[in-house]
Amino acid sequence: MEARNIIFSVVMVFSTFVLTYRLWGRYRDSAIALAAVITVGMLALLFLSIDERLRRIERDLSEKERSLRVSMQSVEEEVRDKVGTATRRFEEIREDITKRGYR
Repeated sequence: MEARNIIFSVVMVFSTFVLTYRLWGRYRDSAIALAAVITVGMLALLFLSIDERLRRIERDLSEKERSLRVSMQSVEEEVRDKVGTATRRFEEIREDITKRGYR
């Protein structure tokens, strides 16, 4: 988690405490104050959870991209070897046909 996200969450929770204090002074209802604190606290945790999940998804995509790149390189080398072998074989056949034509 980045420090910036934690700071934003702390500011959000602090502002909720201020809001709750003002609501408490006006209505003297503990249910409103408790609901406001819980709601903003859960909202802050939700944002942090979403941030962490997005980081995990980004990391997984990066790993899959890396493995795909390695797989593509191995397939490229294999195809290059097979094409080289086929090219050499065709060249041998061409030379053989050319030799037969000159006889």
